[in-house]
Parts: sequence; structure tokens; C-alpha cells
Amino acid sequence: MRPVGDQAALPIWRDWSGWLFVLLAAAAIALVLYASGRNPERALTARPHPVAPPADVVPDVLPMEFAPVAEDDARAANARIALITKGFIAPRPFIYAGNGDAKARARDCLAAAMLYEAGDDARGQQAVGQVVINRARHPAFPKSICGVVFQGSERVTGCQFTFTCDGALARRYSDAAWQRARNNADLMLSGGTYPPVGLATHYHTDWVRPYWSDSLEKIAIVDTHLFFRWPGYWGTPGAFRGAVSGSDGPVAKLAAISPLHAIALGLPAELATGVDANAAVGEARVVAGAGDSAGRDTIYTQLDRRAAPESFVTTALRLCGDKPYCKFMGWTNPVLKPDSDAMSDTQRAAMSFSYLRDDKAGFEKALWNCSEYKRDDARQCMKR
Repeated sequence: MRPVGDQAALPIWRDWSGWLFVLLAAAAIALVLYASGRNPERALTARPHPVAPPADVVPDVLPMEFAPVAEDDARAANARIALITKGFIAPRPFIYAGNGDAKARARDCLAAAMLYEAGDDARGQQAVGQVVINRARHPAFPKSICGVVFQGSERVTGCQFTFTCDGALARRYSDAAWQRARNNADLMLSGGTYPPVGLATHYHTDWVRPYWSDSLEKIAIVDTHLFFRWPGYWGTPGAFRGAVSGSDGPVAKLAAISPLHAIALGLPAELATGVDANAAVGEARVVAGAGDSAGRDTIYTQLDRRAAPESFVTTALRLCGDKPYCKFMGWTNPVLKPDSDAMSDTQRAAMSFSYLRDDKAGFEKALWNCSEYKRDDARQCMKR
């Protein structure tokens, strides 16, 4: 049994030991924070940065498909989506890594998106251009400017920018409007930014309802267009640091408006000078599976001998449309034009022009009968 005096002193010692432990712990924490160069008060209030998920886990890019709702109902539903202003961050300047023809092709891809999506409006064009650049920097999208713009364009529906698959490219803007769009695209590829849309990767007009609208954060409104970013890490600056290719290749769908794309595809630059295609074709006949075991169609047509030979390419592109595979053959001599799928050697030798597109094989070629139409480049001549 302990003495009464010791029993009385025990609570006092416990009180002092508790306080001593607290003081020592506080001193240790302060020492660690000081050694790491951090401010203790700031450390207590700092918010952790979003942690990047694994590199192979990226959000799905859904096609631009719309819910079947009336315009007024779409506007009402879009207005109910809250505008998120917290955490809004302006985009960093972008400098295209390549030069020469690659940069010029990227410029024309970006200009086409800006013009056909926003019309001849500088502010709208810059907003569209910023979204394209944001996408090129994001791991969920292709890593080139042309790749972003024409993503999904091989499909009739489901492309990312509707002008690339709805036939809009058949409509021509004035030369002045096209040049203004190219100038605006040049600025965007040389460090220009459009801060009001921030890090948006998606947008749509307020009178439609894409199925993805409710899964993203609405962060900006420019006229009648609404701009969105992904929630969480994929909408933060850390996700927009991917390297963008500086070697954009040619795009067949731009050949009719961009000489640089036409030339790179082995097509004449004159294709993009607005030659009237309607004057170059007579009656066209589509033969299902002619000369092709896969059952793909071939177009036989009579061409106008008086038309410019460059216009034959425009005719082929117009009649082939968006088909991933298209074989086009034309004759200026109606007597030698085949009347059936069978073709004699004489008829084949009299063919004036041919065009073949095979998107699956990555092949596209236009050839002329150089005994009938002299070409400066021998690679454009049919082999005999």
C-alpha cells in the first residue's frame, strides 16, 4: 500500500505529463514544417490538387448525337444546367510545333472548323479554335489539329464536328471569308488564345440537346453557344499537357477548298479553285459491286470533253460523297463508254479519267489519260 502523500501527488504528475506530451508533439510538427520550407498556417488550409488517374484511364468521347426534343424545350433544359464559375482557368498559349506545309495544312483544318462551325464571325471562330486546341492537348482526343477536327468524319453520323459529315463542305464561302478564317487560325496556332471558354472541350448551340450535356460542367456562354469541360481531374490544367503533333497530313475532304491538301494527295491544286463540276458530267450510272469482290459500287459516267480536266476530280468527289470506298471512271467519248459491267481493252484504253478512294487502305488517287489530257506531273497519268 502506497503512502497517502504519494497518492495525492499522482494526479498532478499525470496532468503535467499530458501537457508536456502536447508541447513536444507541437514542437516536432513545427520543426518538420520549418525544415520542409512550408508555412504552418498555409499547410492547415491548403487544399490537395486532384490526383491524376492512370494514363490509360481516359474519359470516353461520345459522338455528337442529339436528343429528339423541340428547340424551345432544348433551350429550357439547357438553361437549367448550372453555370460553373468556380475553378475557371484560362487556356495557355499554343505554338504549333511544325512548320512549312504541315503547319499550313493544320491551319486550313482549323480554319475550316472555325468557319463552318461559327460562320464569318471572329469571336465565334476563336471560341471554336480554342476548343480544337484544347482537345489536341487532351489525352482523350487525337494528337493533331486535323485529327481532332475530322475525328469520326468517316461516319455518316457521330462525327465530332458536324460539318465534316453532314455535307456542309459542299457549300462554299467567299474567298474573303475563307481568308479571314485562315488568318484567325494562324493567330491561334501562333500563341493566340480565347480566354472566355477556358478549358472547354465540348460545345453546342442552345437549341439542341446532345446526350452528353448533363454529364459535363457548363463553364461558358458565348452568344448562343454553351461550352463544357469534364468534371474532376480531366477538366483541370494537369490534363491538358499532351504533346501535339507538328506533322499534320492531308485530308481528302478538304481537297476541294485547300490546294495544300489537294497537292499532298496527288491531286491538282486547281481542284480548290472553284471549277464548276456540274458542267463536267453527263449521265452517271452506279453499278453495284462492279469489278469488286467485296460488293462495293463503281460509278461509270460520261464526261464533257470541253470541261477543264481538273473539274473531273470535283465531279468524282461530288458523286462519291462520303463513301469510304468509291471507284469512279469517266469517258469523254460516248461511243467507247461501256454499256455494261464488262469492259473491252479498247474501252479501257479510251477511259479519260479515273478516281479511286479506299479509306480503309488509306488510299486516294486521281489519274488522267495523258494522251488526251497532258499533265505536268507524270504520276497523274494512267499506266498503259
